[in-house]
Amino acid sequence: MNSFSPNMLKTFKSCRQKYFLKYIQQITMPQQASFFEKGKKIHALANYYLRGDNISKLEKALNKDEQSIWNILKQNEYFQKEYIKSEYNLSCKIGDFWIGGRLDALVKDSSAYYILDYKTGQIPKNPEYDFQTMVYLLSASKKFGNNINFVYIDLKNNQNCIVKFTEEKQKEYEKLISEICEQIKNIQPQEEIEHSKICEFCEYKKICK
Repeated sequence: MNSFSPNMLKTFKSCRQKYFLKYIQQITMPQQASFFEKGKKIHALANYYLRGDNISKLEKALNKDEQSIWNILKQNEYFQKEYIKSEYNLSCKIGDFWIGGRLDALVKDSSAYYILDYKTGQIPKNPEYDFQTMVYLLSASKKFGNNINFVYIDLKNNQNCIVKFTEEKQKEYEKLISEICEQIKNIQPQEEIEHSKICEFCEYKKICK
């Protein structure tokens, strides 16, 4: 049974050769750890906080920049809603394929559920049709119903970007996901690769020829 995460779908969409190397041949390449350090720290802290753990010592260990970001998140209106789950694995079946991933947090109020995703960097350029948005909304809707929203919490700019799930979006998302999963199912290594500027930042550039 084929199963796909948002990162797998994003990778395939951006570069089929990278997908082939990473997920078919399962070649792992090192990445600069410091690039992800701040985001990982904030995500972990948020998870402990929402679960009700004592995080006072962890908060004292934050540097000035991290403390500022953490304060922005704690004061965010969606982060303060009723807690349901954090670091929560969800999946669902679309056609012949399973899709899913790990949500930062799921909260609710009297009117709806909200999937939260904290971003210390950039939010997607097209949030409504980002694979993370589509996969998480489809997966969550199977368990919690269609009255659900996806909220990107932009910690860099202290803004929220909200995508509301509808029946129309459900049909559209299912079609888009099914189509790309079918393409992935038939993937083959590329004989000729067209390189671009983005390749310079790819961890696979030394072995991608």
